[in-house]
Formats: sequence, C-alpha cells, structure tokens
Amino acid sequence: MSKSITQGLRAFVAPAAIALASISGAAHAQELSIATGGTGGVYYPYGGGLAEVINNHVDGYSASVEVTGASVENMALIQRGDSDLALVLADTLFQAYNGTDAFEGRQISEARALASIYPNAVQLVALADSGITSIEDLRGQRVSVGAPGSGTEISAQMILAANGITYDDFDPQRLNFNETADAIRDGDIVAGFWSVGPPTSSIMNLAATRNISVIGFTEAEITAAQEVEPTFAPFTLAAGLYDGMAEDVLTMSTPNVLVVHADMDDELAYNITKSMYEHVAELIAIHPAANDTTIEFSVASTPIPFHPGALRYLEEVGAEVQDHQRP
Repeated sequence: MSKSITQGLRAFVAPAAIALASISGAAHAQELSIATGGTGGVYYPYGGGLAEVINNHVDGYSASVEVTGASVENMALIQRGDSDLALVLADTLFQAYNGTDAFEGRQISEARALASIYPNAVQLVALADSGITSIEDLRGQRVSVGAPGSGTEISAQMILAANGITYDDFDPQRLNFNETADAIRDGDIVAGFWSVGPPTSSIMNLAATRNISVIGFTEAEITAAQEVEPTFAPFTLAAGLYDGMAEDVLTMSTPNVLVVHADMDDELAYNITKSMYEHVAELIAIHPAANDTTIEFSVASTPIPFHPGALRYLEEVGAEVQDHQRP
C-alpha cells in the first residue's frame, strides 16, 4: 500500500477514533483486541481512543475495538484470552476476581488492572410526563435494566434489591443503551437504567427529541446500596448535562477499570499504561470522561491488584499504591 493511501485511510479513521482495523504502518505489528460495550455508551468511543493511543505510541502493536455486551462478557473474554484488554465496571470486576455473586463458582483470579479510568454514573431516565419520580414508582412497570450480563444490569439489580425491589416487582427488559432510549421514546417502557460515564450519546439523543426526567436517589437509598456494594459512591449529575435537565441530580457511581490478563507481557502492560497517562489529552479529545483518567483516581479506586507492568509505571511516578493493589 502506498504512503499516500495509508495516510488517507488514517485521516478518515482517526477523527472518529474507532478504528476497526489498525493502520499503524507497522507491517508486522501484533494486533491487540479491546473489549468495550455497545455503540451507545462510553466504552466504545473510549476504547477507540485507547486503540489510537496504542497505534500511535506503543511500538510493535496495533489495536482494534470490539462491540460487546460490556462488563460481564468482557471478563469472560479476558479469561479465555479472546480479548487482550477490556473495560469493566469495578463492581463486576471485584465479583469476578473474588468469585462472588454473579461469578460464584467461576472465579477469574487471573484478572489484573492497568488503571481505573473514569467513574460510571447510574442514570435512571424516564420521559418527563411518565409520572416516574423515584425507584418506588418502577413497581409494576416495564423497565430496562441494561443489556443481558452487562455491568448496568448488575448495578441496577443490586441497587433495587438493596432497596427492597426485585425483578418480581416489575417487568424487566434487558436492552442495550440505544435500545433502551428507543423503547422509552416509543413508549414501550417507562424508564431505563444506564451505568455509564456521563454524558452518554444515547441519552443525549433521546433528550433532543423528547422531554426527559433523570430520576435521582435519596441518601438513604445510596447508603443501602453501599452496604451491598462498597464500590458505589455518591455522585452528582450536574444541571444542564442533558437538554431539559434543570437541576442537579443525586445518584451514585462506580469506577471503570481497564483490565488485562495476568499473563500479559510486563513490558507491554508498562508501555500501554505509560502511553495512556502521558497522552491522555488524545483520549479527552474523544470523550470528556477521560478527564478522570488520572493516576490519583486510579490508585484511589482500583479494587484488585495492578498488573506488574502498570505497577512499575505507578511506582516510577511516585504514586501511593494501596496494599490490595499489589499482586
């Protein structure tokens, strides 16, 4: 392939930062697969930005992104070696690493973290005229709890159960982010859960065509959820985040973690970690969630051990790594 053709292809792909095939210019670059989520969330564009960082700054490697069912599926992909890197919610990761809850009997103790990259905010959305003002109003209704096996579904189920609401109390629909937005718009469901870095495109698109309401949680509801899942933390969605959102909304968040297998080459893990932090502006240009991709956030939030390659970088820059984050 000529140099001009290669440059033309890169110019087409780079602005979207979601290259389905690497065009790094290295004829024999080793391909890395990044497991993300659905196209309507943040994992997919963030993963595309990470692929570009790898393509541009990690010699000998190129990367591409996969559309997946998100956190739970991504853990299985890492365990089987079908993906090299994956974006995973911290609560799902913690369960998988310890073999608890949804992962009872199928522990994935070989998982390692490169970094916690940004917090996911739980966003419960309905149409403004739906009459839904709290999670109690979901009883007897058709509600999307997220894609099957996704981190959104796990978070929604835990939050509801901690507050006395089970799947027997409403009609759960397992829809991905875009499907959830479409179903709310069409009146097929009354509300839907998102666990994703705000703002997210599927809610933005819904708010552009319908008057929406983002449903908040009370402090008591958040405390009840934290007793079940310690990785939850209070989080405020700022007024104006979506069209028509006039006031701040109190919700809760969970960190997102960039996960690899313990068998990943130490030098590769080091170089990916180093490149991600040192070129974070390239990720921020793709999605504002990457503003939270900082060393400080990572060492404060990561619930499992770092990969030795990532730990090497953190120690080089003087980060205060917690005891449970060491292999």
